[in-house]
Amino acid sequence: MLSRLSIRDVVLIEKLDLDFSGGLGAFTGETGAGKSILLDSLALATGARADSSLVRFGAKQASVAAAFSIEPENPVFAFLDEQGIEFEVGEPVVLRRVVTADGKSRAYVNDQSVSASLLRQIGDELVEIHGQFATHGLLNTATHQNVLDVYGGLDALKRATAAAYRAWRAKTDERETAARELDKARAEEDFLRHSVDELSRFDPQAGEEKELSDRRAMMMNSEKIAEGLNAARAALSDDSLDRALRLAQRQLESLSKYGEGRFDAVIESLDRVMAELNDDAAQIETFCDELDFDPRAQEQVEERLFGLRALARKHQVDADALPDLLADLERRLNSVERGGDDLIRLTKEEEAARLSYLETAQTLSAAREQAARKLDGAVARELPPLKLEKATFKTQIERLPESLWNANGVDRVEFTASTNAGQPLSPIAKIASGGELARFMLALKVNLAAAEKIPTLVFDEVDAAIGGATATAVGERLARLAKDCQVLTITHSPQVASFGAHHFRVQKSEIEPQKVVTAVVELNDADRREEIARMLAGAHITDASRAAADELLKNRMKPV
Repeated sequence: MLSRLSIRDVVLIEKLDLDFSGGLGAFTGETGAGKSILLDSLALATGARADSSLVRFGAKQASVAAAFSIEPENPVFAFLDEQGIEFEVGEPVVLRRVVTADGKSRAYVNDQSVSASLLRQIGDELVEIHGQFATHGLLNTATHQNVLDVYGGLDALKRATAAAYRAWRAKTDERETAARELDKARAEEDFLRHSVDELSRFDPQAGEEKELSDRRAMMMNSEKIAEGLNAARAALSDDSLDRALRLAQRQLESLSKYGEGRFDAVIESLDRVMAELNDDAAQIETFCDELDFDPRAQEQVEERLFGLRALARKHQVDADALPDLLADLERRLNSVERGGDDLIRLTKEEEAARLSYLETAQTLSAAREQAARKLDGAVARELPPLKLEKATFKTQIERLPESLWNANGVDRVEFTASTNAGQPLSPIAKIASGGELARFMLALKVNLAAAEKIPTLVFDEVDAAIGGATATAVGERLARLAKDCQVLTITHSPQVASFGAHHFRVQKSEIEPQKVVTAVVELNDADRREEIARMLAGAHITDASRAAADELLKNRMKPV
């Protein structure tokens, strides 16, 4: 609910801080005292269009801050979190707007700068103002479907419908993707067949490029390699080296009986050296035997290497990626051959998902029809006491064309009404103006407040052009509405004002020559009696008007 409203330099208000509580709050005062300034200020703080005319004459800027105390589970906190706006659950959410004399404006939420549109989004979730120029809330057709669903308790059905819709759309996307890929594959079929045939015949292998490149390098340097190998073979074949090693070994062996084992390690090492030299000589001999001096063999290696690289350039991949490319091209070619079958399967699955969605959506539609009948009857019962006995209210549910089906179902919901017998039904925003429209909104809100969960409702002169029993009926319904949310009303009716749990008087005074300001005070019981007596009697308050005020106040909490 709105817990505090702070206004600085707005029209006739120089400085004003108002604290609010729950229940019904009534604002009264003489015509022209400045009650509309309060509405304009609250609207400004919650995102209404800024206007430099709101800045008090002589001031550089106007500012309004509205603090809202809301329950921890309120979805506004999740929205603030999404937008990166810092908050503390349990602490008020403060919406603030500053307008300069040259028409520029700034918006803040919890002292963090935001856009005016974001401020309006948040404000729409916290307060709803019903006045002559209201354009949001129930006057916005886009809200009607959700309001009806919440009123009818259709959350589970809505979730099921949304899930079925997502499954249908996912299957549609899958089918459309498969169709596009099949069309593309068919358009490329000749290329695919040629490429698969070419690559299959060449049969590229992973790592083949490096292997061929190494072999080619060896072949190109075969003469130099052969010369080196022969020299190494000749060196290791020198008998003098073998004789020298064996002589050293025999000399040490002959001395071993005197050395007490000291020479054993050297003897064993010489033995290993001779064995390894023999192995190395054999290996070099093998290298010499394997050395290929055949120019034809080198030509074949080069032809294979250059062919491999040409294929890689042609398909714009690395040579080592050619085997994977072949596998992918074969898969795409196979998809052409079996793609028709896959597309038929996906089309059937898509239609099954569509029918599943439609079945769930039609169940939701039937539930909406039932909730609509219940709401229409409840609103109809509220209209006669509000002097709208000739008015009609009907929730229109229209089937959407399939192209507009969505996660919310297949319906378009709109609240319509007429205020005179025989008059065709029209959107509620167009049925009337001023107090008549406000009373119609009141009839709706009495039934919808608990479902909508708007923390604060404001009614501007809902009692316009009525009096007596009708004004009492309005007051009773405002008080009933205030059991589900905070309600603030600007009223000229003593009957309506008497139902307020809190009563504020708006008054204009000249605090110094040529300086008029508007002030707002919350009335105690005695002052409230005088204010209601003034509203009943006019300028001259009489004992009779005070007695009438006492009678109204005595019954203000009468159960409805």
